[in-house]
Amino acid sequence: MPKTIRYTLLSLRDLAVSAGPFVVLAVTLLILAYWWLDPNPPKRVTLATGPAQSAYEEFGKRYAGILAKDGITVDLLPSQGSAHNLQLLREGKADLGFVQGGTSDYSAEDAENLTSLGSLFVEPLWLFYREEGVRKAGKSKALNSLVQLQGLRVNVGTEGSGVPSLMGKLLESNRIEATSLTISTLDQTPATVAFLGGELDAIVFASAPESLMVQMLLQTPGVKLMNFTQSEAYSKRFSFLSTVRLPQGVVDLARNIPPEDVSLVAPTTSLIARSTTHPALVQLFAQAGNVIHGPAGWFKAAREFPNRDNSELPISKEAERAIKNDAPLMQRYLPFWVANLVERMWLVMGIIIAVMLPLSRIVPPLYEFRVRSRIFRWYGQLRDIELRSENEDSQTLLRALDELEGRAEKVTVPLSYTDELYALKNNIQLVRRKLMRS
Repeated sequence: MPKTIRYTLLSLRDLAVSAGPFVVLAVTLLILAYWWLDPNPPKRVTLATGPAQSAYEEFGKRYAGILAKDGITVDLLPSQGSAHNLQLLREGKADLGFVQGGTSDYSAEDAENLTSLGSLFVEPLWLFYREEGVRKAGKSKALNSLVQLQGLRVNVGTEGSGVPSLMGKLLESNRIEATSLTISTLDQTPATVAFLGGELDAIVFASAPESLMVQMLLQTPGVKLMNFTQSEAYSKRFSFLSTVRLPQGVVDLARNIPPEDVSLVAPTTSLIARSTTHPALVQLFAQAGNVIHGPAGWFKAAREFPNRDNSELPISKEAERAIKNDAPLMQRYLPFWVANLVERMWLVMGIIIAVMLPLSRIVPPLYEFRVRSRIFRWYGQLRDIELRSENEDSQTLLRALDELEGRAEKVTVPLSYTDELYALKNNIQLVRRKLMRS
């Protein structure tokens, strides 16, 4: 064995054996804590979006792009809309989904199984009508009340989007019989084609202004947007509705579209997650929501969304922290998986350290005992030889003493304990001299 290993101040082997049980205990506790906390999220998550070319689809793509930077793949699940998304969440076919306020009456089971990441944006109710179709029906050129829809051919939204249910409530509040107008529930694209082709007089969307359909219809000649002059009354009667205003010229300043302010009613859309969705994923989606929905828009001021208002489900703790605060300090400088691991394990690690520190005080005495025992165990044989000197032949005992001394010469201890080794050798010599005198 090299001298650099034999002659050291510290015996690494004895130290490892002495501290080994405590290290094993600490590692075991860390493994159990890791298994219990499950700090690292899965690499794939399913987000229920909406129909093609809808605002939900566009927002879904943005979320997927942001989470991809942290190594998370977001599988976008197309749907018919808000009501369909809620169904997919209840059935466990999606982990998260966009759900419009007023889509459903949530049950106690929903409150346990679903959680909200906050209100993301308002979805105004866009009621577009063709001036020519309204004129042929004998109506005034400008529609400003749902009562005026009677006798018209109206597409009230796609089944599964939540809009038919919302329109049903609004029509009922105006005491309008369903038989007094021709109602259809075509998908967005077929409905828009039929509308522009003259087969429909009016078409209803509930969507953010980012929707390509909305953007196109706002700038289509001969197509007008209904002004909800009673928007304040609707917001008072329905808690999930709010009043928003489309300012004059906001669509196109040069062409002054719209030519005047337009009042609209708007439900609020939230991002809903299953309660089984990994907390780290919920945190990432909530932080992405700040980036996507935080800037100012047609119907909002900067940082107005996301918020905790108008939530029909409990807000998750991760989302609440993300809404109140910026990204955690460690996530700004470390890879997400490292920062997330530390953030979720630091409390457990602190508890483990608090438990292990008192126990670690046992390590030095154990280490000292192991090293000194290499020397002290020979004292028993030395004492035995000394006691046998009264009854046995000295030459026999001297040979036993020589054998003991040879073994003691092979004992290796750290330099800090060599004084005790040399004390053993001196005591051997003392017994030798005693035997030689006898």
